[in-house]
Amino acid sequence: MSIHTGPVSLVTGGSKGIGAATVRRLLADGHRVAATGRDPESLARLAAEAEADGRLLTLPGDAGEYGDVAEAVRATVEAFGRLDHVVANAGFSTYDSLADGDPEGWRTMLLTNVLGPALLVRAALPALRESRGRIVLVGSVAGFKNTPGNMYSVTKWAVTALAENTRMLVTSEGIGVTLVAPGRVDTPFWEGRERPPGPVLPAESVADCIGWVLARPAGTDVNQVVVRPVGQAA
Repeated sequence: MSIHTGPVSLVTGGSKGIGAATVRRLLADGHRVAATGRDPESLARLAAEAEADGRLLTLPGDAGEYGDVAEAVRATVEAFGRLDHVVANAGFSTYDSLADGDPEGWRTMLLTNVLGPALLVRAALPALRESRGRIVLVGSVAGFKNTPGNMYSVTKWAVTALAENTRMLVTSEGIGVTLVAPGRVDTPFWEGRERPPGPVLPAESVADCIGWVLARPAGTDVNQVVVRPVGQAA
């Protein structure tokens, strides 16, 4: 496949974890990919390791700032001539509780986890209307299962709602919307915190799900993919 004809996908939070695995999977599938992230050094390492032959654009920026998101969309279209898919992956957890957590940390988490995907939808819609493309929002099993006092879970419930809200808005325009909700995944998400006992998925398994969703035939809209490691009961 020519580097000038593959589908064009934009992945937020693309420098590590699920995002980086998704970038690698989409490159392997022949996509031209733009990856955003707040850490330029991590993006540079991704680009060096990918050997993408001109098919990877790295764009430092904050997924919770509309100016950065809009610029990422603009730069992607300018570089590759179109935009077929967006993957709203950027997110993190403050790992604290409503009872004793840091409200300022919650504010930042809400801006990244909830406002961020909404900003990406807002910025990308004109290009996606032209391509009749697809939107993937990376949620979590935590967006279906409550945990006592867990604000991260609250943000992922909001992403679950945002996915259906967005689908209802854009389906008549030929744009697909999918929520991909992973269970426990072995990623830097757990850095600085003890991971709960039990099985975990590799990030590549979630990336495979995203790649599968984006490869569905035109006219097929897969709306929710919930993926857990075998053995994760909750």
